[in-house]
Amino acid sequence: MIPRNVRPFFWDVNLDTFDPTSYPGYTIARILEYGDDAAVQWLCEAFTKPEIEEVIRTERRLSRRSAAFWALVYCIPYEEVAALKRDP
Repeated sequence: MIPRNVRPFFWDVNLDTFDPTSYPGYTIARILEYGDDAAVQWLCEAFTKPEIEEVIRTERRLSRRSAAFWALVYCIPYEEVAALKRDP
């Protein structure tokens, strides 16, 4: 299910049984945070733009740097990105 060149980004799962479509949030966030160009290309083929945008908006585990970058790429206002919000 996951191409050979993308497998290194999933070092903590059993890739023989892992189905990325069953865990879209985890899969998308992992590639947004750690992926290279080839992994991002695969991500855009495997998931829809709305799915990716939803993860950018809601995933608090993205680093601030990654969240800001992907918000810029997908034209999502920073105030809508959970990882960029300050805790009260």
